[in-house]
Amino acid sequence: MTVVVALMVLLWLSPHASAQTDDNVRIELTFTADQLDRSKVSGLAHRPSMREATLDNPVRVASISKLAVGVAVMRLVDKEALDLDRDVSLYLGWRLVHPQFPTQKITLRLLLSHQSGLKDDAGYFIPLDANLADLLAKPEAWDAGHAPGAYFRYANVNYPVVAAVMEAATGRRFDRIMIEEVFEPLSIPACYNWSGCKDGAAKDAITLYRPDGSVARDDWVKDPDLCAYMVASDGRCDLDLYRPGLNGSAFAPQGGMRISAGGLARLGQMLLNGGDGLLTPLSFAELIRAQWRFDGRNGDDDKGYFTALGLGVQRIEQPDGTVWIGHPGEAYGLRAGLWVDRASGRGVVRISTGHAEDYPIGHCLDACP
Repeated sequence: MTVVVALMVLLWLSPHASAQTDDNVRIELTFTADQLDRSKVSGLAHRPSMREATLDNPVRVASISKLAVGVAVMRLVDKEALDLDRDVSLYLGWRLVHPQFPTQKITLRLLLSHQSGLKDDAGYFIPLDANLADLLAKPEAWDAGHAPGAYFRYANVNYPVVAAVMEAATGRRFDRIMIEEVFEPLSIPACYNWSGCKDGAAKDAITLYRPDGSVARDDWVKDPDLCAYMVASDGRCDLDLYRPGLNGSAFAPQGGMRISAGGLARLGQMLLNGGDGLLTPLSFAELIRAQWRFDGRNGDDDKGYFTALGLGVQRIEQPDGTVWIGHPGEAYGLRAGLWVDRASGRGVVRISTGHAEDYPIGHCLDACP
């Protein structure tokens, strides 16, 4: 891990590390438990209009979205609406089972910590009117060699399942759950796939560009009629077609959170403050505790990228005893990270755009993205 962090330092400092231009967005915001500290912001949120990026511009933060989902689950655990160790089939009303290990139950604890036995080979996006059960009936959706709870394999598809469980247990749609359980209590203007954000928020967004300058995601100024979520199988963009508890995918719980750098810092302050009244001390401790830790053979660590994981929270446990908790986000040319060190009471948000898909990735601490 020391090697990975050192590599990221070099990549962050080098002007030739990626195909960055002055138009690409770079944001760095440091904070403590009760205030924002220092910030650096540069680049254009939208190039045709020459609109400059700010700390308040929402952006699709990719897998940092998973951290917020973990927080929402623990909020529902506190309310006794969910149980981390209950077979999720009992919530869903349809049977979710590993085809090679049918007697092993799959739980929220395993889904949130990527130990469910699921993998992304069958995909994790489905149309608005489709059923998640049909996707998960495909053999390629499962790691045939490992039972649930026996092996870590990072898989985005775990989170549509989590979203469906949340919906089935509460009778509420995932996008509304996230707003009511996390964003509104923390006074964060944020949403998933723009559903629930204030009118016009998408037009203030940071457009995600590829290194060649083409749009990778969220060019809402150019095309304001883009559907804010997955369309139906016939192309319709109609939420009436969505069936809570059966789909789970339309709002992209694995990566579709739209939130600003300032909003991410507020989420980080919640972590620094031990739940900030949003979670009970017991639930907060469970959220950040290592549910899985790499021992050399109990998972796919992706060349040192994953070493320990909580419930939607990644942990970087450094040799000097420092522990950073948070999550990186990497998709559509974006490299981002939200990380806090609770012992020192400090945190950092970093966001940058315009990266090639094969640009080296890492945990983004002193060096980011």
